[in-house]
Amino acid sequence: MQRSDTQTISIAAPPAAVLAIVGDPQQLPLWAPDFARSIRPDGEDWLVETGGGELRIQVRVRPELGTVDFLAAGLPAGVEVGAFSRVVANGSGSEYGFTQFLGPDDDLAERRAVVAAELETVRAMCEGVRA
Repeated sequence: MQRSDTQTISIAAPPAAVLAIVGDPQQLPLWAPDFARSIRPDGEDWLVETGGGELRIQVRVRPELGTVDFLAAGLPAGVEVGAFSRVVANGSGSEYGFTQFLGPDDDLAERRAVVAAELETVRAMCEGVRA
């Protein structure tokens, strides 16, 4: 079993506004530049330029469930590797949760810091859209 980490952030914007940003793959380099320096469509998949090279991903958005998953593409059926997120209503705003799985060599504190900064960026983008 892999180590995992989940972080959440409260956002003063409705769930639809949060999903519009985190569910749009073209927005990924704006809020997660440590992971995605750039992104471009390739059929049903997306090619992400990361610091370590190019990565093919699928972005699975399910608005009715409030989920956005970022999955490695090309894996056997039933195998899902990636990061998983969910937006839920929180009063008049939203709570955005992001779960990542860590490799054996990943530094938990470092990965948490990166995701915390990304979540702050998501909040700023979403609350800016609402203003």
